[in-house]
Amino acid sequence: MSSAPHRSVRAAPPRPLLIFDGNCHFCRRWIERWRELTAGAVEYAPSQEVAERFPEIPGEAFERSVQFIDTDGTVFSGAEAVFRSLGKKRSRRWMIWCYEHVPGFGVITDTAYRLVARHRMTASFFTRLLWGNDVRQPTYFKSRRWFLRSLGCIYLIAFLSLWTQVDGLIGEHGISPVAKYLPAAHDQIGGSAPFLLPTLCWLNSSNAFLHFLCGAGAVISVLLIAGFLPVIALVLLFVLYLSLTIAGQTFLSFQWDILLLETGFLAIFFAPVRWRLGAASDAPVSRIGQFLLKLLLFKLMLMSGVVKLTSGDNSWWNLTALDYHYETQPLPTIIGWWAHQSPEWFRKFSTFFVLFVESVTPFFIWAPRRLRHIACALLILLQILIALTGNYCFFNLLTIALCLLLLDDAMVGSARGAVHGPRSTRALPERLFAFAAVAVLVVTLPLNGWLIFSAFKPEAAWPRPIAAVYSYVAPFRIVSGYGLFRVMTKSRPEIILEGSADGIDWLPYEFRWKPGDLNQPPHWAAPHQPRLDWQVWFAALGTYRQNPWFVGLTKQLLTNTPAVTHLLAHNPFPDKPPLFVRSTLYDYHFTTLVEHRLTGAWWKREERGEYLQALSLKDFRSD
Repeated sequence: MSSAPHRSVRAAPPRPLLIFDGNCHFCRRWIERWRELTAGAVEYAPSQEVAERFPEIPGEAFERSVQFIDTDGTVFSGAEAVFRSLGKKRSRRWMIWCYEHVPGFGVITDTAYRLVARHRMTASFFTRLLWGNDVRQPTYFKSRRWFLRSLGCIYLIAFLSLWTQVDGLIGEHGISPVAKYLPAAHDQIGGSAPFLLPTLCWLNSSNAFLHFLCGAGAVISVLLIAGFLPVIALVLLFVLYLSLTIAGQTFLSFQWDILLLETGFLAIFFAPVRWRLGAASDAPVSRIGQFLLKLLLFKLMLMSGVVKLTSGDNSWWNLTALDYHYETQPLPTIIGWWAHQSPEWFRKFSTFFVLFVESVTPFFIWAPRRLRHIACALLILLQILIALTGNYCFFNLLTIALCLLLLDDAMVGSARGAVHGPRSTRALPERLFAFAAVAVLVVTLPLNGWLIFSAFKPEAAWPRPIAAVYSYVAPFRIVSGYGLFRVMTKSRPEIILEGSADGIDWLPYEFRWKPGDLNQPPHWAAPHQPRLDWQVWFAALGTYRQNPWFVGLTKQLLTNTPAVTHLLAHNPFPDKPPLFVRSTLYDYHFTTLVEHRLTGAWWKREERGEYLQALSLKDFRSD
């Protein structure tokens, strides 16, 4: 802290007064921000207008630095003047406390202030470069409405997509019936099963109840899109989707399902406590809620980039990952086929672009507004490119929705919303939600910090206190780690299911979206997620013993269960079920441009061997 004695003036102002150089472009910009921050607690005036009122202050002092005159007549200058003026707002008092009590803080800030004061033109240039013409605190009323309505659309997509598949996946006659899963879990885990597997399906696991969960989720999603009862809608949507995620077992274990739950939970504390999303001036934007969601975006993108570099997979370091990715990803698009044909230099550049956007750009989320907007543009561009070349259901839309939080009202072309200072009286629900948001921040911040650290040091052991807290919140999917394609899949094994009525002639089952027929081009499924097609891709990377649900699929095909065959594009036994079903493993590859022109095929394949031997119903009699 500065040891220089403070001046005093006889004509003390009735309110604290900060005097600045009115001819300084840099000063005028930042004074507007400070004026807004102090919300009437401090007056601001250019020295050219008020200097004569305070003859005790030399003229060169006004030219050298800002002067802050308190109501007792004491004069402060430079960095201390700035901190004392901002400290008139309760939330900023920590600044002057640090100046007065933290060793070295005053010296460093005084030195920085003098450096800026001597180079005001340069400081003004960088201010304009990084912030633009307005350095006042940005408002996010419009982006909040866009984000919440977008989240409603994504919830709607997720519920509707699952609704069309739920009977075949986890219904009473599905591949992995939840009615069998939950009792088995209770027998194995005991009385703690409902806590470890929090789902409403403990109350009822019938097909009708699963349809009710999906239908209720769709209806409430529409309410959120329309802006009605946003907080209540978000709470209900979280409970409904969590219930379906737990009940869905392996079919709802994808990172975007978890991301939707974490986003939906945090959005509860970001949404206005109002009956409807209305005018910008009606409800202040929760800074804590916004911070939690921005932290989620930061964690999602940074972990996705860092885990690639710490996984030990050299294809990310030598920039050859995209030599494999387009071909080996679960459900490529036809654009992905064309991207695979691109020159090697372009694939290397694309790999570098992915690593840069995921590993470097996330730090711009916390940067001044123009860098933040650049980060938003790059992140959205990456998601669009991913969506064009691969089917990742609603993941790309959800990430783009999170990116909308980086756009302030001025950026999206609307007038600045009202800036709300502290209110003397706040409704009880608002106070409760403010306290709840603080509690969520306190609980989740250490967990998120360690998850991000674990991306850099994957072998590091969890500290016991953090691990204990994580064990309590993990079942609810509200704090999670992320990192798609940590290790790039270098080949594409595909399981081809075939049935036979006599054990001699075999006919293939065709899936709706995953590769099978070599002449069928890659399909476009997003934002719908064909969950069986996805799980078959994962099953091919292991064995059927590691994927017990696959045996359940075989059993349902042997009985021609309608709910399951509905999930397929073609059932070669529509009238009478087959006597046998077998599974063969093939290596699939994209054809080249020349091969495609000659044969019309989009794929080529080589047989690798048996995945699951031929089974008949008598093999399941013990069930």
